[in-house]
This record gives sequence, C-alpha cells and structure tokens, in this order.
Amino acid sequence: MRLAIVILGAILALPAQAASPYVGQIKATASCAQCHGLRAPAEGSIFPKLSGRDPEYLKKALRHYRDKTRHSEIMNAMAGSLSDEDINDIVSFYSNVKP
Repeated sequence: MRLAIVILGAILALPAQAASPYVGQIKATASCAQCHGLRAPAEGSIFPKLSGRDPEYLKKALRHYRDKTRHSEIMNAMAGSLSDEDINDIVSFYSNVKP
C-alpha cells in the first residue's frame, strides 16, 4: 500500500500534458483498480466496472466525487486528491479499455 501511495505521488507530480491512456493506466492501477479492476472488477464484486464507459460520464462522476457534490465516503476520499489532469488520464485509459 505504501508503494502504491509513493508511486501515485510521483505520478501526480508529472508535468501537465494531453490525456494519456498509458499514464492513466498507471494512475488507475494506483487508485482505482483495487476495487474496480483494470478491465473489470472481480466476479461478484459490488463495484461497477469502469472499462468501456462513456468518457464524459466518467469525468463528470469523478469530478463530482472529488468536489463532494456526489456522495460516497470511499469515492470522495479516493477522488479528493485527483486533479483535472489525473481525471483526464484515468478516463482516457478506462474509456479505451474493452470490457
């Protein structure tokens, strides 16, 4: 867990650039995949899959969780430190993954 936090911190410090599905995969691995998986959550999981979802929906949902206008204790905490660039990268990855 500590390693994931260190990796996430290093990634979040990267300079701004266009949304990248490759960077998004690294960020998703560090912050989303434990619950949502990279392609799909574990069978029988209560967490929704994110792969193949509409990018605008994912952006809106993550921003609302980050800004606490959509309420979920877990998601508010997980998305609370995401920048717009982080969200764009994560969305770029998940929206291009085939479920």
